Amino acid sequence: MSAYDRRDLGLLLLRLGAGGVLAAHGTQKLFGWFGGHGIEGTGQFMESVGYKPGKASATAAGLAEAGGGTLLALGLATPAAGAAAAGGMAGAATVHAPNGFFNQEGGYEYAATLALAATGLAIAGPGRLSLDHALGHVFDRGWMVPTALGATAAVTALVVGARNRRLDRAEKEEQAGLFDEQEALFGE
Repeated sequence: MSAYDRRDLGLLLLRLGAGGVLAAHGTQKLFGWFGGHGIEGTGQFMESVGYKPGKASATAAGLAEAGGGTLLALGLATPAAGAAAAGGMAGAATVHAPNGFFNQEGGYEYAATLALAATGLAIAGPGRLSLDHALGHVFDRGWMVPTALGATAAVTALVVGARNRRLDRAEKEEQAGLFDEQEALFGE
C-alpha cells in the first residue's frame, strides 16, 4: 500500500471545504437549515430574480448544491458532482453579475469561486482519499468528465437563457406600461 501524497491531502481538503460549503447552502434551500428559507422562501426568491417556476428552481438549485457538495466532499461520482455544483453556481453567478465582481457589493465572486472549485475537482479527480478511489473509480471514468461538464453547460445555458429572456420581456413590458401612463397623463 502506497502512502498518500500532498496531492491527495490537498484534494481531500479542497473537496471537504468546497463540498461542505455547497452542501450547507443546498440544505438552506431545501430544508431551511442554517438560517435558510427552505423551498417555499427560496422559491419566492427564485421567482423574484426570474427563475420560474420558483419552487422547482429552488429544488433544482438545492439538489445541485446539497447533492453535488455532499458527493464532492465524499469524493464519489466526482465528475457529475462537480458539474452539478458548477451548474448551480453558474446560475447563482448570473443573478449576482449586475452587482459586479466583489461579494461585498453583492457580486458574483463567491458563486464563481465555488463553481471554479467544483469544476476543478471534476477535472482533476478526487484523489486517493475518496470513495471513488475505494470503489475502483466506477463513477469516475475519464469519459464522464467531458460528458458531465458538457451536459451541465448545455442545461445551464438553457435555464439561464430562459431566465434572461423572461427578464428582458418583463423590462420591455414595464417600459411600455410607463410610456402608456405618460401618454395618458400628458395627453400625447
